[in-house]
Amino acid sequence: MRAAVFTPNEPWLAVEQVPDPVPEPGDLILRVDACGICGSDLHMAHSMTDSPGIVFGHEFCGTVVDTGGDVDGYRSGDRVAGFPLTGCRRCSACLAGFIGKCRNARFIGAQRPGAYAEYVAVGAAESFRLPDDLDNDLGALVEPLAVAHHALERTPRDPGEPVLILGAGPVGLAVALWAQALGAREVVVSDPAQGRRAVATSLGATVIDSTEQDVARAFADVTGSRPRVIVECVGQPGLIQHAAEVAGRDAHITVVGACSQPDTIQPLVATSKELTLQFVVYYRRRDFAQTIAAMVSGRLDPRPIVTARIDLDALPDRFATLMSPGADCKVLVLPGS
Repeated sequence: MRAAVFTPNEPWLAVEQVPDPVPEPGDLILRVDACGICGSDLHMAHSMTDSPGIVFGHEFCGTVVDTGGDVDGYRSGDRVAGFPLTGCRRCSACLAGFIGKCRNARFIGAQRPGAYAEYVAVGAAESFRLPDDLDNDLGALVEPLAVAHHALERTPRDPGEPVLILGAGPVGLAVALWAQALGAREVVVSDPAQGRRAVATSLGATVIDSTEQDVARAFADVTGSRPRVIVECVGQPGLIQHAAEVAGRDAHITVVGACSQPDTIQPLVATSKELTLQFVVYYRRRDFAQTIAAMVSGRLDPRPIVTARIDLDALPDRFATLMSPGADCKVLVLPGS
């Protein structure tokens, strides 16, 4: 099959012929219908330079073409969203649906080959059948929306509490969508990029230009007070300190952005306001299930965050372009196109 394989030098990916995936017991083999390019893939390209040959891609949906042993309930032609973590399926974390906390968890797109390819293997027990009325775009968006749902589920907030989201990238916009669906009175998104702010506006959020406006004051102009619920979705040094500075007293800051560089904060700022700081990662299986249900019901419509669809041959150049901030939000790879 053809796949975009990681190389430790720019342009980071190269489309090559690689062996077809062979199903392990309990696996499905999917023909990849759509796969999103995630910011964490861009981070991994910088941090995994000693691991050439990896196939990235963990935000995907596909069609079943083969199964391994010990698989019930799936047949060829079924469309599924792939949960990109495979655990031991026996420990307390796996049984609770929080597979990311399994000591033996393997991540599709890192420890297992990912979906920047024509085919991918995924655990049947970790898969979710897609209803016919959810197209491939929506199927590939289940994973980032599940990230957002998990982040808000872990974020204490009063009913209707306004939410400030730092960053209008794919995860920040997914948090905005879920915050609206879960009843936030106001959803305010701060970002320096005009194109991304425009997407946030199209989703119904109020936007702040962080290069021109005082974020705390602009938020208060909209809501009447400084933010007490802040979700940081950028993952760059300085953003946690920025969140602490704009926060109101007794505020809660949830960090979703994956910062791989050293960072510093001034603790006195957070101490003087008695702030709560929390970090979140991944999701539970129920976050996938609730995301699919919300899209089926119409509570979530994430289509506006998709700004481009490309084929596999275009992926290396687009991946390199996404290393620098631009107008793109969520770019979907369609390997079969």
